[in-house]
Amino acid sequence: MKLMECVPNFSEGRDQAVLDAIAASIRAVKNVVLLDVDPGADTNRTVFTMAGEPEAVVEAAFQAIKKAAELIDMSKHRGEHPRMGATDVCPFIPISGMTMEECVEYAHQLGKRVGEELGIPVYLYENAASREEWRNLANVRSGEYEALPEKAKDPNWKPDYGPHAFNARSGATAISAREFLIAYNINLNTRDKKKAHDLALSIREKGRTARDEAGKMIRDEKGNKVNVPGLFTHCKAVGWYIDGYDRAQISINLTNYKITPPHLVLEKVRELAWEKGIQVTGSELVGLLPKAALLEAGKYYLERLGESTGLPERMIMDTAIQSMGLAELGPFDLDKKVIEYAIAPSGSLCNLSLEAFADLLSTDAPAPGGGSVAGLCVALSGALSSMVSNLTIDKKGYEEVQDAVREYAPQGQDIKLRALQCIDSDTDAFNALMDAMRLPKKTDEEIAFRDTEIERTTQQAILIPFKTLEIACEAINLAEKVADAGNVNALSDAGVAALTALSAAKAAEYNILINLAGSNDEAFKADIKARATEIVEGCQGLADKIESKVRARM
Repeated sequence: MKLMECVPNFSEGRDQAVLDAIAASIRAVKNVVLLDVDPGADTNRTVFTMAGEPEAVVEAAFQAIKKAAELIDMSKHRGEHPRMGATDVCPFIPISGMTMEECVEYAHQLGKRVGEELGIPVYLYENAASREEWRNLANVRSGEYEALPEKAKDPNWKPDYGPHAFNARSGATAISAREFLIAYNINLNTRDKKKAHDLALSIREKGRTARDEAGKMIRDEKGNKVNVPGLFTHCKAVGWYIDGYDRAQISINLTNYKITPPHLVLEKVRELAWEKGIQVTGSELVGLLPKAALLEAGKYYLERLGESTGLPERMIMDTAIQSMGLAELGPFDLDKKVIEYAIAPSGSLCNLSLEAFADLLSTDAPAPGGGSVAGLCVALSGALSSMVSNLTIDKKGYEEVQDAVREYAPQGQDIKLRALQCIDSDTDAFNALMDAMRLPKKTDEEIAFRDTEIERTTQQAILIPFKTLEIACEAINLAEKVADAGNVNALSDAGVAALTALSAAKAAEYNILINLAGSNDEAFKADIKARATEIVEGCQGLADKIESKVRARM
């Protein structure tokens, strides 16, 4: 599932009615969750944080910018924070299943629409910048709102989108694509701010001022201070003292956690602090973070322990929470701290108990049905393969297969997670098709639109079980490897992994075939049917082979 975050900053932090109206415009868009609203009276600025499906996030961002343009008059704005527009900045951030290039494209889409429909000059910055000098937001916003009248006369300041003219009411807006910023603090067993800041200088990218043996600052030939770079790129840090905690912290902003992840920074700080007689007591995450960051940390610590990383993702993240001391200053709730969990719909089929799912399945409701059951069967297959692998890790007599089973365990977990997503996706696809069939059909335009939507949703209702079929094929292939290398005491479980995956493959094919009749795209139908048949035949042959192996070994 593709997931994108957007963090628009609006030049209003005092009028709650305005902020409520902007928030309402975001909440009115489906498939977007407004995660946070952080107003500042002194800065007269509010940061909104939303996340969801990319197209929906773009729509919500546009509606919020439109509402801000209606309610905020920049000619009357005063505040401490640099600003140039009613919507000052609006960055898109990839969270999962997305590339930075896709976010850049969405930045262009939003910029074009804001410029054309709202008449607001739009400048693209950071990864979306059209000019190298505009990558830095400070350059784009130079002179702030007050400089816009002169910029409107300068050809060098022609915006990327919108009119090259001064919009007195709304100013100008900067739109971008950037990496996720993690706000992260490291707790120390000292109240001394200077000690915390000294550690911060060692790790931050900017580093510290170079000094000679006498402690005097070193300057270059032009008289400028010479800096010694810090240990981590994409890392900004300062030391401070927090009254509420009665301790010093290193306050850190990680601007690209994929290059500089928080757990590696923490481990280096632990090392440096220990050398100075300082103890790291834990750490603190401010706001939310992507699941991938916490999973990477958990796997890092599990590997250091020599333990399997083929565990359920919440167990992996619990390892990260414990190892990093993230719950030292207060509870660390994964459902509130991890973006993917925070925006997950409450009505997910995957969140039902087995009994509740079976009960719902048994009613006269047309969904969930066989497609969702197929997804469940693949998930169970992947889970079984992971289980057999974990039961083989570090077991005597299986020394030669340790590298293999340590790879198989996380592969099974990955299959499980992707298959679980198919449970809800299959039901969602069916419901979308039903919604398309209910569209009005009184005029020629309505009929044409309805026909287009029925074809689109029909194909989606075919492609979802086809995806389930492909994952089932992966599951059977993994089951064969596990049956060959796994603990003989769990051999029957490897066999069941193959059988459930085969059942899922055939069930998925049934759903493909029954939905093919609803499509009018003959080329699409022929291609999908041929590919599905080939995959199922391959699954059947492999499942038969695994069954023979399992029976022979038992």
